[in-house]
Amino acid sequence: MGRLVPAVTRALDILELFLDGDGTLSAPDIVRRLQLPRTTVHELVTTLAARAYIVQVPGQPGRYRLGVRPYQLGSRYAEQLDLAAEGQQVARAVAETCDETVHVAILEGTDVIYIAKVDSTHAVRMVSAAGRRLPAHCTSVGKMLLASLPEQELAARIPDDAELTAMTPNSITEPGVLREALAEIRQRGIAVESRESNPDVSCVAAPVRDRTGQVVAALSVSVPMIRWSDERRAELEQLAAKGAAELSERLGHRSAA
Repeated sequence: MGRLVPAVTRALDILELFLDGDGTLSAPDIVRRLQLPRTTVHELVTTLAARAYIVQVPGQPGRYRLGVRPYQLGSRYAEQLDLAAEGQQVARAVAETCDETVHVAILEGTDVIYIAKVDSTHAVRMVSAAGRRLPAHCTSVGKMLLASLPEQELAARIPDDAELTAMTPNSITEPGVLREALAEIRQRGIAVESRESNPDVSCVAAPVRDRTGQVVAALSVSVPMIRWSDERRAELEQLAAKGAAELSERLGHRSAA
């Protein structure tokens, strides 16, 4: 393992300061926030500006904002992202924590498609496969994704007179009831499905966002009813939310918190 280069570390510290506030900084701001010598900050700012990592704000002498180079690097990173591959890595980490089956899914029409999956090691576990397609309204990932749609788009996909397929006796089959459930999901930020797609399994799901903040997928944890309880559900809701947030971060999303 090589050593960290102090000058590079300081330059990166400066760039990361622009992520906060209104995105503009002066050299005195940087000196105060990083507790660095003024001469050091001046040299680093001059170098970053020369390489187009920062530029002066028009009409505000001495203030800087991010330049075009970070945007170019971020765009190249985004181009190389593979949602399925990133989702598989995060799903594996979540599954290792809870030892339950974890899925990442996307919405296509009124169905969900599982693009990543990691199995539980328990003898009794949910059986599924990446690439499987299910009615969105019967799954926690699907309801999470439907709840994230604008009302107009949701109405176009599932009109009031739509016939919703039942996978189990617990499946929602009425659009009005589904809309009530989606409203609650929007409020909580978590979707729960109890034996709606499989009579022996319950699931929780959380939204995955891209760098624009748009929900592009959902991550779920599925649990056989023999291991399901209110306490376990609460634990898994937190774990799903944490995993979804990590995957969102990998996709470039930055939480407002």
